[in-house]
Amino acid sequence: MKFILSILALSLSMSAFAFKLPVGSFDALSVKSIASFPAEEAPIFEGIVKLSNCSGSLVILDGMSTSSKALVLTNGHCLGGGGFLKPGEVVTNRATSRSMKVYDAQMKLHKINAVKVIYATMTNTDVTLYELDQTYAQIQASSAVRPLLLASTRPLAPTKIDIPSGYWDRNWSCEIDGFVFALREGDWTFTDSIRYDKGCDTIGGTSGSPIVEHGTRTQIGINNTSNEDGQRCTLNNPCEVDQAGRVVIVNKRSYGQQTFNFYGCMDAQFKLDLNLSSCELPKP
Repeated sequence: MKFILSILALSLSMSAFAFKLPVGSFDALSVKSIASFPAEEAPIFEGIVKLSNCSGSLVILDGMSTSSKALVLTNGHCLGGGGFLKPGEVVTNRATSRSMKVYDAQMKLHKINAVKVIYATMTNTDVTLYELDQTYAQIQASSAVRPLLLASTRPLAPTKIDIPSGYWDRNWSCEIDGFVFALREGDWTFTDSIRYDKGCDTIGGTSGSPIVEHGTRTQIGINNTSNEDGQRCTLNNPCEVDQAGRVVIVNKRSYGQQTFNFYGCMDAQFKLDLNLSSCELPKP
């Protein structure tokens, strides 16, 4: 894969590889970057979102109308606003104003704006679901950008995947290696996490990138963390914990979270309803 960055972006990215927080080390929205890919790779980025500190994706749930307000999915730890969400903390239906950019199939960026945090948490999973001020149809008409389809079923291993990062204008390709009963990182625990093989050595700024089934436009998970230094269960060094409580540390291994469970928490009009009997997302 080939990509060209401006001098400023390159100098910032050189230092960012040593940056140890899960998010990126510079404001990606303020840095002009030009990414160049082979023609067959550029379409991978259609619907991929660039946030100031992370990556994300424009997503639609199966059955949603294109007249619905569009949704953007990223990590809970990418929410911003003065620190990470606390264990057990859940945010729902909170007004916001957050600028983002989304790629079309020719790698051209288009401005979009989130006006509501529909759901955000770092408990059991690591997700933020934003609502935009435009519908899918409006975005399609103005910028020819199609959303990724959010899968309604749990992914399988092995599955070939792509992890395109809007923050870095770069794609990682590998396979799902397996699943982790509990992934412990600092004060947080994520359940049923997705583990990748060594081909996806994701870095800070890839947080929130979609896990896309290779060769499709279907998002089957969301990238969120990796073990940076081989430490045990610390921030930026998650450890795997099995059902018996045994701890395994895999240095440089990266992980993602499930996203299919949003379906169980949406009513017939695709409005969030955490009180549904089918809903397994953490509640406030």
